[in-house]
Amino acid sequence: MAVVLALLALLLAAAALAVALRNGRRTSAEVGHDLPADAAGLRREVAALRAEAAGALRHLAVVRYDAFDEMGGRLSWSLALLDDAGDGVVLTSIRGRNEARTYAKSVAGWAGDQELSPEEAEAVAHARMARM
Repeated sequence: MAVVLALLALLLAAAALAVALRNGRRTSAEVGHDLPADAAGLRREVAALRAEAAGALRHLAVVRYDAFDEMGGRLSWSLALLDDAGDGVVLTSIRGRNEARTYAKSVAGWAGDQELSPEEAEAVAHARMARM
């Protein structure tokens, strides 16, 4: 009985490998067909992808902290979501004993449009160093 199960498992694994190899060849051929054949074309393609990604929110950071002395567990936080130019938003949630308040502040050129709290400024500074 164990030998039969082992043979069935071996046959199933071989079939899965054959299907994966066949699909991999087809995908490689399809992807290769869309790419430019010359180096200049590839450079243009890479430049277009970089320009498209410049506006993506790739600089992210979270700072957690205790907003009030009576609270434990660092339940308050500031989250910076910024693009390569330092434009985006800082979201802040301040947790108190009985309530939580959430704020959003715009950021342009790595600086807040409104005055940033120390935790929000720290989140922006960490986001500037980080890149996804």
